[in-house]
Amino acid sequence: MITKRIIPCLDVKDGRVVKGVNFKALGDVASPVDLAKFYSQNGADELVFYDITASAEGRALFTDILCETAKSVFIPLTVGGGINSTADFDRVLKCGADKVSVNSGAIRNPAIIGEAAKLYGDQCVVLSVDIKRVDGVFRVFSKGGRENTGMEAIEWIKLCVGNGAGEVVVNSIDTDGVKKGFDIEMLEKVCEAVNVPVIASGGAGCMEDFITLFKALPKVDAGLAASIFHFGEVKISDLKQMMKDNSIPVRI
Repeated sequence: MITKRIIPCLDVKDGRVVKGVNFKALGDVASPVDLAKFYSQNGADELVFYDITASAEGRALFTDILCETAKSVFIPLTVGGGINSTADFDRVLKCGADKVSVNSGAIRNPAIIGEAAKLYGDQCVVLSVDIKRVDGVFRVFSKGGRENTGMEAIEWIKLCVGNGAGEVVVNSIDTDGVKKGFDIEMLEKVCEAVNVPVIASGGAGCMEDFITLFKALPKVDAGLAASIFHFGEVKISDLKQMMKDNSIPVRI
């Protein structure tokens, strides 16, 4: 049986890990290198590194801090932010990333998904989608949740998976940083629409939220969170033990 993954997320701005609420009011947390090393040594299954202002600022992802972070971890590393071409994929992979996450870049140029999948394989291409309800409809947002694209989220995800995205990270802007639980309704719609791994992001406030997620949606492959791990509110080892106690397959 495939184990469920627990993935801490490092949202990086100006070389520091930050965290906010609903994608706003970002506050400083720590060095990404130090945090990555800690998670690699303390039970994380994978790690996500987002340069969260690269797309909004129209620049390439910072590679110096990424290279240093990649050297400090021994678990799979997914990297995103400012990915707009296959050249960006190549640069980030050469810095030590195992997978590349594309969001705003795919919105600007949907062909990047297929081009990257052919070059590096579907398993390397991660579609990250920032989704918010607008008048009851799931809409795709770009540039770190700043701009409403007007696109319906589920159809966008289906299109990108059809083009070669091998994994989908579903970021719920409505629940981000609120700590009231994952967006089960949104995640269920995504799981019904695609047959690739789905990673839930946004809303985790306690260990029980992960139990609820995996019990309610067995098709979800992983739970991603930031602040509850960064601030020591939840220890990954404790979370995994609770998952095991609740008969959820997990790597201890």
